[in-house]
Amino acid sequence: MTRPRGRPARGQGVTRDAILDAALALLDEDGDAGLTMRVLAARLGVTPMSLYHHVTDRAGLLQALSDRLYGTVLQGDDALGGPADGIRMLLTRYHDAVVAHPQLTLAIFAEPAAFAGASREITDRLEALLAALTPAHLMWRDILVDHAHGSGLALVAARGDAARVEVLRTAYRAALDCLLAPFFRA
Repeated sequence: MTRPRGRPARGQGVTRDAILDAALALLDEDGDAGLTMRVLAARLGVTPMSLYHHVTDRAGLLQALSDRLYGTVLQGDDALGGPADGIRMLLTRYHDAVVAHPQLTLAIFAEPAAFAGASREITDRLEALLAALTPAHLMWRDILVDHAHGSGLALVAARGDAARVEVLRTAYRAALDCLLAPFFRA
């Protein structure tokens, strides 16, 4: 017996939260290649068309995941203590988010249309904080974002070793302080 297209299997509906939870689990387990709409639908026990009632497409799914996970990075007032402190706080929270789910970052790299919402807002906020400190704010934005990504993604190899993860997190923060040192002297 075949199901009508776009209808949930077994008479059960699916929620956006359930879709995002399952998609993140697939990313964490199998990386970007493991997250397809068909595999996601199978995991949820629904038809692939059921997903499109909640997300527009794969890029929309990644953007929704980004908004959920990276949205927490935007919480907090980064202007307290001045722009340099704000940059440190923002990038530390972002680095922690990349470390928590590195496969999401890699998936967004592979799907440029997913770079919107919270991902874009983090970049814009960082750029604004840097613009208050230097005319070379675009160059510094790229340096600092690349540093957060490189350090965060390097922690993938250390997953499962809590002590090693903490050593690498501490090293990231120390390196970030070195990069930001000229802005604290200004």
